[in-house]
Amino acid sequence: MPVSRGKLAKRLPVNAGAVARLARPSASALVRKLPFPLAPASVPVGVEPPRRESKVGANYDTEWARSYPARAARVLLVEGVVRPAMEALARPQVRGIDRLGSLEGPVVFAANHHSHVDTPLLLSVIPEPWRHHLFIGAAADYFFGNQLTSALSALVIGAIPIERTKVSRTSAQQAAELINDGWSMLIFPEGGRSPDGWGQAFRGGAAYLSLRCEVPVVPVHVEGTGRILRKGSSIPRPSPTQVTFGWPLRPDEDEDSRAFATRIERAVAELADEATTDWWQARRRAHAGTTPSLQGPAVGAWRRAWALGERGPKRRRRPAWPDLG
Repeated sequence: MPVSRGKLAKRLPVNAGAVARLARPSASALVRKLPFPLAPASVPVGVEPPRRESKVGANYDTEWARSYPARAARVLLVEGVVRPAMEALARPQVRGIDRLGSLEGPVVFAANHHSHVDTPLLLSVIPEPWRHHLFIGAAADYFFGNQLTSALSALVIGAIPIERTKVSRTSAQQAAELINDGWSMLIFPEGGRSPDGWGQAFRGGAAYLSLRCEVPVVPVHVEGTGRILRKGSSIPRPSPTQVTFGWPLRPDEDEDSRAFATRIERAVAELADEATTDWWQARRRAHAGTTPSLQGPAVGAWRRAWALGERGPKRRRRPAWPDLG
């Protein structure tokens, strides 16, 4: 027996909210009904609509972070927050400041990279006149992933986005323009944090900018930050650190960026040898060409960890059984 539409409507439960949502037009539909230019123009059939360019990542504009208000805020943050925090957390011992005495103008600081603590630590120990006229080359995919992290990275540490997965002319052009304007740069030529406590091969960014802008490179070795906050950890643990500045380097005549990058890496390795032994032994090994590599021995993972010794990341020890003797 057929049922009329009215009787069927009475039998079926009615969700008033669902009906209201279906009846209410969406915001995008309302926008589409607006006349041009209040709404975007329609795209003809067969024509691919233009893609919106991302405003974050390598495309994030950091020019505002070098305005006077942003620079003043960064000075207050570095001197009032970052430096006291690093004194309490890292207790840095700084060596080699005297090697920078004859330097004038912008330079490129090239340091090894073990931890996220490296950046605030170096911001707190790089001496004047460079500390507050400094920008940092930071990974675009990590520090500039969204609008919030992009703004914080640009404001607090003066970072600019650097693409580490491919060669980007935009990043290099921006860094070169800032150096030519008198800004110094802090860069980690390894391209990322150490995965196991040993270093990684240096890329050519610092060497390229030195050649292009005709500025010296200052090699820097950072020791101990991996024990504070190693890769994969989120809770920092206080531990002493050591920062060693080397003699400024300039490219030799007819030296390309690849050869100069290798020489910068070797200089940082010599500073690492100096930090773990003493200046005299490190100089003797450097003269003989036997300085240990930053990249560690080419052996198995457990032997690489064992070779780090006391320089390796601290691990939580298991509690010992009480002596009930």
